[in-house]
Amino acid sequence: MSDEQEKSDNPVVTGLVALLAVSLAVGLVLGGVALVGTRILGIGGDSSGSTGASEAESAVIPRPSKTSANGPQVTLNTQDAESDDTEPGDPKTTKTEKAKPEKEITLQAGQTAVGNFEQIDLTGVYPGGEGAILQVQRFEGGQWVDFNATLSVSNETFSTYVQSAQIGVNKFRVVDSATGAASNPVTVTVG
Repeated sequence: MSDEQEKSDNPVVTGLVALLAVSLAVGLVLGGVALVGTRILGIGGDSSGSTGASEAESAVIPRPSKTSANGPQVTLNTQDAESDDTEPGDPKTTKTEKAKPEKEITLQAGQTAVGNFEQIDLTGVYPGGEGAILQVQRFEGGQWVDFNATLSVSNETFSTYVQSAQIGVNKFRVVDSATGAASNPVTVTVG
C-alpha cells in the first residue's frame, strides 16, 4: 500500500487532528482578545494603571466620643490625634460637668369640667421615659391614691382617659411606677 492510500483510509484521524488544530487556534485568539480587553478596561489584580491610587492612601475614620445628653449619643472626634495644638487653658480641653436634666413628666387634661362619669382625657410628655409604665393617681382625703388606670410611654408621649363619679374638684397626676417620678397635678371639676 502506498502512503496516499493509508491517509485516505483513516479519515477519522485526519478529521480529529484538523478539529484539534482549529480549536487551538480559536482558543489562542479568544484568550488574547480577553487579555487585551481586561487590560484596557482595568479589570484584574494590577491597579497601577486603572485608578492611579498609591498603596499609602487609606480611609481615616475618627474614633467615636461621648457627647452631652441633649444631642446625639455618639459623635466622631475629627481632631487629628497626632496634632495636639490646644493649650491647657483652652475651653476645648477643660471638661465641664453639666447637671443631668431631670426627666420631668408633664400632664395635661383635655377638659376642665365634665359631667358625672364623663370621659376626662389625660395626655402628656415624659422626656427620656420611653417604655415607662405610668400609674394614674387621684388626690383623695389629703393623699394620692392609685386610680384604676395605667398606661405606657411611647415616643416620649402618653395619653389615656379616665372617668370619675366623684362630684366636685378632682386632682389627677401620673407616677412612673419604676422611678417614683410624679407629674404635675391637673384639676377637673366633675358634676
